[in-house]
Parts: sequence; C-alpha cells; structure tokens
Amino acid sequence: MTESNIREALARLHRAPDSEVLAPLLAAAEVGPEERERILARAAGLLADIRAGEQEGWVNRFLKHYRLNSEEGRALLSLAEAFLRVPDAATADALVRDKIGAADWESAAGASPSLLVNSATWGLVVSRALLSGEGGVLRRLVQRAGEPFVRAAVGAAMRLMADLFVMGRTITEALARADQRDYRIFSASFDMLGEAARTMADAERYFVAYAEAVAAVGREANRRGHSVSVKLSALHPRYETAQAARAVPAIVERLEALATAAASAGVPLTIDAEEQDRLLVSLDIIEALARTPSLSGWDGLGLAIQAYGKRARPLIDWAQALASATGRRLTVRLVKGAYWDSEVKRAQEAGVAGYPVFTRKAATDVSYLACARALLDAPNLTPAFASHNALTVTTIVEWAGQRRDFEFQRLHGMGAGLYERLVENEGYQCRLYAPVGGHRDLLAYLVRRLLENGANSSFVHQLADCTVSEADLLADPVAKLRATGATSPAIPLPADLFMPERRNSEGLDLAHPQVLSATVAAVGRALAESFRAAPLISGTAADGPARPVLAPFDPARRVGEVIEATAADVKAACAAAAAAQPEWDRTPLKTRAEALDRLADRLEADRPALLALLQAEAGKTLPDALAEVREAVDFCRYYAAQARTLFEPKPLPGPTGEANVLRLHGRGAFATIAPWNFPLAIFLGQTVAALVAGNSVIAKPAPQTPLVAARAVAHAHAAGIPPEVLHLVPGGSDVGAALVADSRIGGVAFTGSTATARRIARALLAEDGRPLVPLIAETGGLNAMIVDSTALPEQVVTDVITSAFRSAGQRCSALRLLILQEDVAEPILAMLRGAMDCLIIGDPLDPATDVGPVIDAAAQARLLARLEAMGDSVFHRLPVPATGYFVPPALIRLPSVEALEEEWFGPLLHVVLWDGSDLPGLVGRINASGYGLTMGLHSRIAATAADVERLARVGNLYVNRSMIGAVVGSQPFGGEGLSGTGPKAGGPHYLLRFATERVTSTDTTSAGGNASLLAIAD
Repeated sequence: MTESNIREALARLHRAPDSEVLAPLLAAAEVGPEERERILARAAGLLADIRAGEQEGWVNRFLKHYRLNSEEGRALLSLAEAFLRVPDAATADALVRDKIGAADWESAAGASPSLLVNSATWGLVVSRALLSGEGGVLRRLVQRAGEPFVRAAVGAAMRLMADLFVMGRTITEALARADQRDYRIFSASFDMLGEAARTMADAERYFVAYAEAVAAVGREANRRGHSVSVKLSALHPRYETAQAARAVPAIVERLEALATAAASAGVPLTIDAEEQDRLLVSLDIIEALARTPSLSGWDGLGLAIQAYGKRARPLIDWAQALASATGRRLTVRLVKGAYWDSEVKRAQEAGVAGYPVFTRKAATDVSYLACARALLDAPNLTPAFASHNALTVTTIVEWAGQRRDFEFQRLHGMGAGLYERLVENEGYQCRLYAPVGGHRDLLAYLVRRLLENGANSSFVHQLADCTVSEADLLADPVAKLRATGATSPAIPLPADLFMPERRNSEGLDLAHPQVLSATVAAVGRALAESFRAAPLISGTAADGPARPVLAPFDPARRVGEVIEATAADVKAACAAAAAAQPEWDRTPLKTRAEALDRLADRLEADRPALLALLQAEAGKTLPDALAEVREAVDFCRYYAAQARTLFEPKPLPGPTGEANVLRLHGRGAFATIAPWNFPLAIFLGQTVAALVAGNSVIAKPAPQTPLVAARAVAHAHAAGIPPEVLHLVPGGSDVGAALVADSRIGGVAFTGSTATARRIARALLAEDGRPLVPLIAETGGLNAMIVDSTALPEQVVTDVITSAFRSAGQRCSALRLLILQEDVAEPILAMLRGAMDCLIIGDPLDPATDVGPVIDAAAQARLLARLEAMGDSVFHRLPVPATGYFVPPALIRLPSVEALEEEWFGPLLHVVLWDGSDLPGLVGRINASGYGLTMGLHSRIAATAADVERLARVGNLYVNRSMIGAVVGSQPFGGEGLSGTGPKAGGPHYLLRFATERVTSTDTTSAGGNASLLAIAD
C-alpha cells in the first residue's frame, strides 16, 4: 500500500462500524478444516501444560480462587490497589476494615490446592474475626496486638503480591532475577513502572530511569538479548494532540538520546502502545525517530500494536512501509490491548461517531490473528506475539511452519506453562514483559493486569473456571463472530447511549489531528461573520445605540455589537408574552416537543459559529466550548423527552362513576435570566424548559454574552418556537430588575450569584396584589474536595486541575477548597504545582490553550485584589499574558475550612490541611458555610464515601472523579441552602417547577346511572 492509501485507511477505519472493519479480517483469520484439526491437537497439549503450570502459578490460582466478579476478589483488588501507598496507621486500618471486614473469607478457606492461597485465606479469616469483634478465644489472645497485627499481616501479603508481578524494584534487581533458573529460558523486556508523567519532573525522572535501564541491560554486551520498553506518556506530561507542537519535539529528543544509547549498547528499544487518542501522534514520533540519520541501519527499534484497535491492520502496513523506507527491520509487538473499558467509556462521554475498539472479545481475537498473518508476511518486520491464549499461540505456530525468526511474549507473573515446552523443546523464543519499580508504582499496573486477565471473556479467566469446557476455551473466534454478529448489543453506540428516550449529543474527536485542525479552521471562518444582538420583541428587532462586544482575551478585538433593551422594550416583551402564552399552552405537546428536537438539530448544524462565539465572546477554550454546545443540545432533547411523559394527562383513582384527570399547564410568561459562564447551555436550558412546559419566555442573557444568546434565539424561532412566544431582552442589571418587577411575569428561572437571587426573591414579593410565582435559582458554592491518604495522587492531581482551573475556574461547580490529609499533602501539592506549571494560559482560540481569561475587567480586578490581599499565603501562582483579562491560576494556603468565607469565581484554589480524624466533624464544618452545591471526595474506603454521602448537604457529590461536567440526565445539577432552590437542571423533576397542576373531576353517572358498573358481568 502507498503511504496515502495507508493514511486513508487509518482515517476511514478509526471509528467505522465493527462489521465494516471485520469483513476483510475474518477472511484473513480463517483456517481450513485440516489446519483447524492440527491447531486443536497442539492447543490441547498446551492446555495440559498450562493446567500443570497452574499448580505453580500463584496468579492463576488466585484468579481461580477469588474471581474478580466476587465480593472477595474485588475486596482484594481494592486493597492491593491502595494499601501500600497509605502512610498513616489510622487510615490503613480503616482501609483494611473496609475491604476485609465485609467479605466472606471463611467459605474459601482450605479450598485451594495452593498452600500460599490457603495461608492467605486463613489470614484473612483471622483478620475478619479480629475486625468484626468475632473470634472468641483467638481474638482475646491477640487483642493486645490488635489492628497493628492485622495491618502488618496485610502489608506483608500485599508486598508478596507485588513481588509476584514486579521483576525487581530496580533494574539491577530485575536483571539478577531474570538470571535465576526459572527465567533463564526467557529474555525480558524491562518496563519502568509508571502510568504517565504528570509533571516535567516526572518526565525527567522516567527518562533517567529508562537511560539507566538501557545502560544496565547493555552491560556485558547484553548476552541474553534483553530489551527495554518505553511509554511515550512517561516522557512528557502533555503527550496529547492539542499539545503536539511542544510535546512531540521534546519526546523525540529524549527518545533519540535513549535510542542512541540503546543502539550503542546493543539493546532493543520498544515503544509501547497507549490510548487510541494518541495513536497518530505516536506514529509521528516513531517515524521521526526511525528517520534520524544517526540511527540509520539500527534494527533494534520496535513498536507495539493493539489488536483491539480498528486501525491495527493498516498499522502493520504503515510499519512495513516505514521499515522499508528507512532500510531497517522494525520489531512489532502485537498485543490485544490494555485499555478497552476506558476506550469504550471515553467514546461514550465524547459522543463521537463510533468506538476505536471492537465491542466483542471475539472480534479482537479475529483482528489479532489477521494482524499476525500480516506480520508473518511482512519482509521488514520482526514479529513479537504477546498472548496468553493457547489457541492464538498454536494458530501462529501452525502458520509459521518451520520459521523461528519471531518471538512470543508473556507478562511476568502470568502465563506459566504456556511457553516453556515451546522454548525448550521446539526452539521458539519467548520474552517476558517485566515491570520494574517500587511497590507503590506497581498499583495501577497491577490492577489493570488483573482486571484484563480476570475479565469474564479473557482466556486466563475462562481457564481458571472449571465450568468452561475445553471446546469453549478453544472455540474458533471466526465462527463465534459469524454466529453472534460483529457488534455487542450490550454496548450501544455513543449516539444511542440514552435511547430510546433521546439521541446523545454529537461530539468531535478533538484528539484526532485532522479533526482538530478542521475544527479550528471552521471556527476561524465563522469569526469572519458579523454578529449582532438586539432586543427581539415578537420577532422584530428594536433599534438604538449599539455598543461593541469585545473579546476578554484581547479587549481591543471586536467580536460584534449589541443594542441593549430599554424599559419600554421590557414592557412590550412582557405584554406580548403574556398575550401569547394561553395559545402556546393550548398548542399540542407534540408540537412543542418537536420544536425542541429541531432546535437541537439546528444547534449541531451551526456548531462552528456557536463555538466561535463561545470562544471569542465568553473566552472559552475549544473543549469547553464544545462541551457547552453539546450540553445545550442535550437540554433540548432531554426536556422534550421528559415533557412527552410528564405532560400527558394522568388519570387518578377514585370511586366508581367518577373520572379524575391531572393535567399540567404552563404558568404564564416566564423570565429566564442566564449567566455569562454558560451563555448557551444555561441560557437555552432554562428557556426551553419553560417553553416546552407551555410558558412564553422573555429571555435576558448576561450583559457580557449577548451574541451567543441572540444566535440561540434565532435558531429557536427557526425551529418552530413562535416569535411572539420567545422574546430577547439583552442588557444589564437594570433590564433584569425591570423584568422581574413586571407583574405579568409568572415565574423566574435564574442562574447567578446568591446576592442577586435574594434581590429577585424580594422583588417578586414586593407587590401585595401580585400572584405568588416560583423562583427557580441556581447560585454559587464554596465547593470543597476532601482527599484522604488512600487516594491515588496522580488521579487527585488530574481531577484537581480539571475541577479548579478548567474554564478559568468560572463554573458554579468549580473546586474552591482542597482539603488534603496532612500525611500525604506535601507530595500531592508538589505534583499539583508541577502539573500547574505545564498549563498553557492564553488565547482560547489557540487549541493548545488550557486556561483562558476571566470574563471582564471587573472580575479580573476582584480576583487580583484577592491575590494581593492573601500575600504570603499564595504559595504558587502562574505567569499570565500581559494583555487581556487574565488571572494567574494560584494556590492559596488557609488555616481552616472556616477561613474561606465567600466564593471567588476564578482560578484561585484554596488549600487546607486535615489531620485525617473526625470526618463527620470536617463535613459538618463544610456544611456550616451554608452553601450546598458540589463536593468532591477522593478515597478508596467505601465506608468513607458512604459517610460523606450521608452527612454532606450538597446537591452533587463526586467520588474519585472531577467535580465539573455534569451530564444532562445522568448527573442532574443544582444545589441547596445558599446554592439554590432546586429542582435540579437536567433532572426528572425540573419541568414540574415550570408547570401548574389542574385536576378535572367528572361525575360520569350524572346522565342517568353508572353504565360501566352495571355492565360488569355477575
């Protein structure tokens, strides 16, 4: 294939339907009847070897004894993931109690043929007895030792588990272990543990570790042929598409240094595969390295290809073309893939066209075999087949015939018995993928490997299940796939995630370089349009003096112009809306709901212009702008779907001869007052909720963002919302005050500050003769995140950066107060400072920008004054551009929770240390602020999460994730106390607040008897 053909195939197959991708792969993976018989005969022998190896393989016996879909298996996995990183005894004891105290270890005691597993189980039985107050004499005998005794025993068990999966804590230890008798028949590929760099210091540390590994392996002329594996994400903290301009050159420079040293020492170097989002960026890096003149003629370079990716097969053609063009051999490690569940979830969250991975395990097996055949046929590639599947291995052996110019690979700690005979008796080569690192670094790796191999569909899991027959273990994946179909019905496409209720909003694959560049270009073209906002009363635009709307990242840049509403405009809008509402309320529900669906479609069709306005007028980065367009679309479709159910007449029970029916109707003319921080999503969310409920609407956008609102209203009118039903009144606080003061307003939906919400509430009650109308308010919060010592620091830092600094901290839900257990505070803060230093602050129209400006000069002045006032308490701040309304993302140390007395709406994160005790008291102190919008918790202790859930008085609690980005219909959003009135936006009760209830009771016997009762047969 030519380079252009290969690139076309990579683009076309990325998210193509499974059936389309699999059609040629099925043909390539198919074997004939005679081949199949030979493969099965050899595979049966390998199964016997593996089962014999099970008696020595601790991991296989562990998986057999403690299935990961059992309570005990999950408890052990959770304990292994967190225990070794917990520095303080109190939290370690709580973690052990949480994970071991509830499970039924006693039923598993003595059931395994493994002395090690049984010993561990009896230890867990004893531990549970101690922890639960059971155990009688035994408990009294060890009562003096108490929880420290249990903690020490569990710690020893966890370190034993770590030792089984890690080749060594250092490369020196790993090399020594690889030289032991049990490993001498294998070569090794040493992998420095660590999932990814979060800071430049991390990247430097990983680079040094890789360099030391290359040097150590290269000593003594690398007589065993060991190699080193490198993760690109470990070499730069911003290894991602939008940051490619700075990350790729830095990674290439570091890789070139490693490769030069490896070539000189005779050490092969393999670049590992990671998430599919990074694939094209990784190809650029690998190609740049392969074309480096100083590495010409070196055949030690390799890469990994993941068979679960839909682009796997053309990637082999890509590797062959690169090897041929550079006059070398490339090693290709073929793996099945390590991030399948994450890839599926990421695609669903992003709302993209399809999955980059197959949705059936059998499809991955087919892809693997098709790729294996292609690798064997590629003249410039050295295949390395990584598999624990006996059928896969024997199929490759059958296809290879007498060839031995390739190798197999397996994970250290797994696959015992599969390859020993093939290596010792038949001359095949096998390499161990061998992790190197400390026990703490093992945790994420260990959990990922156990989950992969413990998944119900994995060969290792099925092998450990005595109910799975040999025929099922060795079933032909081609035949299986043809029988079941290519796609799993249990995994809907991202667009169908919320079906049959509604279609998911459409996203953009901004991790794809071509999609990103095309989107940026489309936004640039849209910005050339002339944008204008003016009062729109019954479809007629009012005239008057216009003022320019300026970009917050560059106040000299004109985005458009706005004419603000006058008092007369407000009165005219209220009069027209009040007059039009009864007829709109009588409009069939189907018509109102369909208008919302059409509006959603129009928003998606006009995405470039909406993105342009959100970025230029509101200062949003491209990912934030895209998320807002999607949220607005979701609001339209969700409220349309909700209305179709909620607003149908509902018969009510009663005595015979009586008909009772409940109906929902609009309340009148609603005022919707939107904020500038979500000028499309909240503006439209409030507005379409009121409209579909049968209300007319006078919509007032924030004075900073009228252009987005004007565009949205134009689309609403074009979608079928009558102009006399929806009116637009741009302006400032005077327009808002005039609007809520008008007695024709039948309800107000408001998002903004608590102080403004109070003023609106007072205004609605000012006239004694005015009807009592609802105020639906969502206001701010002093949103706190609690982090205990069981939390994974890397995850904490990622979620803190997202929660505190995305959207320049200008979200109602943004993290304001980080509460760290003091035992782990300094390492987390050091990592957080390093991650902050990697942020790009600047023009939001640049796709590389992470943090844009705050909304206007007043917001900037207030936040800068706060920084100035806090003085030495500001212990980290970032530099910002001199032009524009930029505020330095900063960390501010506070002495107590109570010291944060008000909401600071920007990228200022306050930090408080906590001694780890009295969690109820800590939550109570947070509650005492009176705000109740969002709260975060990072902890691996389920009981801690349950306690916080029970005690926290907040609208949204986020556990082990970021605190922003609530999804319509999945995470209804809104607070309590000083943070709002409810009900929650994007939730099942929201529309009800926009409606009034009416009941009709009819005596059906009034015409002369109860015919329905009399008709009942005796």
